[in-house]
Amino acid sequence: MKLLLTSAGISNMSIQNALVELLDKPIVEANALFIPTAIYGIPNGGDIVRRVICGALGDPFCQLDWKSLGLLELTALPSIKKELWIDMLRETDALLVGGGDCQYLTYWMQQSGLANLLPSLLQKLVYVGLSAGSMIMTRFGTTYGNHTLPPDSDKSLSFVDFAIHPHLDHEWFPDNSLANIEKLASTIPVPSYAIDDQTAIKVVDSVIEVVTEGHWKLFNP
Repeated sequence: MKLLLTSAGISNMSIQNALVELLDKPIVEANALFIPTAIYGIPNGGDIVRRVICGALGDPFCQLDWKSLGLLELTALPSIKKELWIDMLRETDALLVGGGDCQYLTYWMQQSGLANLLPSLLQKLVYVGLSAGSMIMTRFGTTYGNHTLPPDSDKSLSFVDFAIHPHLDHEWFPDNSLANIEKLASTIPVPSYAIDDQTAIKVVDSVIEVVTEGHWKLFNP
């Protein structure tokens, strides 16, 4: 299992280097699929999807120099032949899972059938999460705005046994102070990583590494 759980994408060279290490090849030789589904769960989602893909919003993600980049919209998967999108995933090196509404994303991960396939897929491809796309791989999450992720196995995928609290001290999220996250972390029975937008959590099987050019803090239960 190879995960790169970011707060805001590939926001600096340290995170980009970690991605290349996980891919075990240059980005220009890697095929990627972008899952925008979570973005449709927030206001102006359609326009935000466009801006993320074009690189007009946020840090680099889709617009890295991928060999190829495709879209995988989870809400469409139940209505098309399964072999069509499974074949796409088998040819993919990196699965880019965008941010937005955590619970909406988890729901469609499960309804589409992708959640059930991820354990086998993660033997080959690299999962790259951004904000909500990172949080759903954990057991617990923050409780502000669209980033509500209750301590309920039905609301997240629970691939890793820790919590991620992204966008630490971000001006768009005034409740995301270190003090507020520390209070939240004290109610969670697993380790909690508070990470800013210059930080990511790299997971290879059971080995966890913080990759950062910013600031972060680990709260143990």
